[in-house]
Amino acid sequence: MIKVGIVGGTGYTGVELLRLLAQHPGVEIVAITSRGDAGKAVSEMFPSLRGRVDLKFEDPATANLKVCDVVFFATPNGIAMQQAPVLLDAGVKIVDLAADFRITDIAEWERWYAMQHAA
Repeated sequence: MIKVGIVGGTGYTGVELLRLLAQHPGVEIVAITSRGDAGKAVSEMFPSLRGRVDLKFEDPATANLKVCDVVFFATPNGIAMQQAPVLLDAGVKIVDLAADFRITDIAEWERWYAMQHAA
């Protein structure tokens, strides 16, 4: 069983990812985060997942994502590059669904996204 965490679980991409992973027989979702909805049950916000996801949203700053085999970032640009290095150092695989690691040339990335890249 692959232990999965999702950072940014209430946006469109995060919810679709959650819906897909909840049906996968080889996946155990162990953490899902949301800054604005921490403490709220996933099934309270998304009744269609009742009985398939028995978790509460956690604050990303305190969620224990290091126990995951893989963490998906379904967040706006700029979030994954701040949090991914600590998880990578712990041996966690990262899948960034935003643009933080889409372009390998940092100067080119900064030109396109008009922000400083942290990684």
